[in-house]
Amino acid sequence: MQTIIISDLEGGVRLITLNRPDKKNALTGAMYDSMREALAAADASEAIGAVVFAGQPGMFSAGNDLADFMGNAGDNAEDGFSASPALAFIRQLASTRTPMVAAVDGIAVGIGATLCLHCDLVYASPAARLRMPFVELGLVPEAASSYLLPLRVGRLRATELLLLSRPLEADEAQALGLVNAVLPADMLVEQAIAQATKLAALPRGALAASRALIRGDQAQIEAAVEAEARAFDAQLRSPESQERLAAFLSRSKPATST
Repeated sequence: MQTIIISDLEGGVRLITLNRPDKKNALTGAMYDSMREALAAADASEAIGAVVFAGQPGMFSAGNDLADFMGNAGDNAEDGFSASPALAFIRQLASTRTPMVAAVDGIAVGIGATLCLHCDLVYASPAARLRMPFVELGLVPEAASSYLLPLRVGRLRATELLLLSRPLEADEAQALGLVNAVLPADMLVEQAIAQATKLAALPRGALAASRALIRGDQAQIEAAVEAEARAFDAQLRSPESQERLAAFLSRSKPATST
């Protein structure tokens, strides 16, 4: 079964569909590679004017597949995150020039939530639920979320969401400016594609220049990605993170609290 389905639609839209429903669309290294390549190819293509991310009905993504990640990184890897397909995808995500749209139905955890911060438009179903549980796993935020989220919602709310891992329901995400609209699930992908098609039809030069102005300091975004990656690696090697990740993977409670 294809875990990432890439479809080029009429109107210059590339649809990237996460297709691992048995694992709630948790992302493996191979899935990250496929998405990174799809974004890079979109940037290089004159035919593709916008990208849409979507999941399966009722689930966007449970985030990183930790078993796959830890298996690839190894317990003592010096650069477990810095050398990972996940960071390679995040770097591409942060630098992608093609407009991106997200259609979020159901859970959006970790990178499933932080990915949306890089999208130009985000649509959600009433069942959407965003959560960023990095700190409770002994890790730190990624995908420049420590920089982008405070810009969107303010430092105090970002602190609550990133440090306490408080989940965001669809209506609150819209009220905070993280979601453009909340739509019935059966209309969600259709709306995302329709809006992406409108973006793809705009004059490319004006669109690119306007998008760059709206997004703000690209160098700062990329610097945040790299700073987070260094901190992520340091925490990944820490005893508290190793304990929390092991407990998560075994579905058992940590022996000590942190």
